[in-house]
Amino acid sequence: MITDDAAGAFFKAYGVEPAGLWAAPGRVNLIGEHTDYNEGFVLPFALPQRTIAAVGPAPAGEWTVCSTFEDEPVSFGLTEPGEVTGWAAYVAGVVWSLADAGHQVPGARIAIASEVPLGSGLSSSAALESSVLTALIDLGGLDVPLEKRPALAQRAENVYVGAPTGILDQSASIRCQEGRALFLDCRSYEVEQIPFDLAAQGLAILVINSNAPHQHVDGEYGARRKSCEDAARLLGVRALRDITGDQLDDALARLDDEVMRRRVRHIVTEDDRVLATVKLLHAGRVREIGPLLTASHVSMRDDFEITVRQVDLAVETALQVGAYGARMTGGGFGGCVLALIDSDKAAEVTAAVEEAYAGEGFTPPTAWTVTAGPGATRL
Repeated sequence: MITDDAAGAFFKAYGVEPAGLWAAPGRVNLIGEHTDYNEGFVLPFALPQRTIAAVGPAPAGEWTVCSTFEDEPVSFGLTEPGEVTGWAAYVAGVVWSLADAGHQVPGARIAIASEVPLGSGLSSSAALESSVLTALIDLGGLDVPLEKRPALAQRAENVYVGAPTGILDQSASIRCQEGRALFLDCRSYEVEQIPFDLAAQGLAILVINSNAPHQHVDGEYGARRKSCEDAARLLGVRALRDITGDQLDDALARLDDEVMRRRVRHIVTEDDRVLATVKLLHAGRVREIGPLLTASHVSMRDDFEITVRQVDLAVETALQVGAYGARMTGGGFGGCVLALIDSDKAAEVTAAVEEAYAGEGFTPPTAWTVTAGPGATRL
């Protein structure tokens, strides 16, 4: 078990048992891609797959982190952004973010184990940040309300690590609830827990990891974000969230750059799709969200241009064999697809995607069904 792996790694590294284990999940974003940093709407849910932080006390101002996936532990004091690099930067960033917000961060020894696939677009980095953040808050008895925690984890990633992500991933990892999707307003940070019990309707979400190599992800992500911010400035709004569907045609007519127009169209229509999905889920009409998922993928493919052939092929194939809807999930340029299917169709859809990949000579995909799990917690 992943909990045993974390506890075992802690004992091997430090010679004592940990004070406790803290878990935080990866996430699947049901719909609402790249809308978060445009202050729009997202609808993620937490995966059953988790990152575990086994944590024990250490002298004040001292932190050491080890993991099951790296040979050498990393030790550091209170550092400034960029001083710790590699995977340990996410941990050092959490310490820095808490301290920068005025909290007395307890010294700690930490061991990490994770079952969230790395580089798959399921937010293994947010799961790491959120498990460590939750552990340090508990260990130090820090007064950090739940609704304030995602921004601290996001700041670790944005400022310390230097990745320009929105707040979607950390919010999902920290604030999701079992059997619910998290409807998040990325401007106000208000959340609503949306019923998402697929099994009751004989449905499932199949996650298909394309296993496509990520290329140029950071630069392309940053370019998309800059294009959106530039467009908002040209349109005289705080963020693209302020352009409604009714205003879209007029807004596009005011932009000279065709690429920028496509980026804006994706964000505005994606926000509308999130809101429509929430309404359908509230009404219990889960199958009817399928076309919205598929329309989201088409928009990401054609307007935001963040998909790759392996991802498109998985979506096309899933739809051909009966999925109600399918889309890429995550930042793009590889990663995972989700498909809304009848629960007894998982093997059939998986086999069809595997066959399609083999036909084009791609690395075989991996697939599994998921349910909506809980957010970060002490075990």
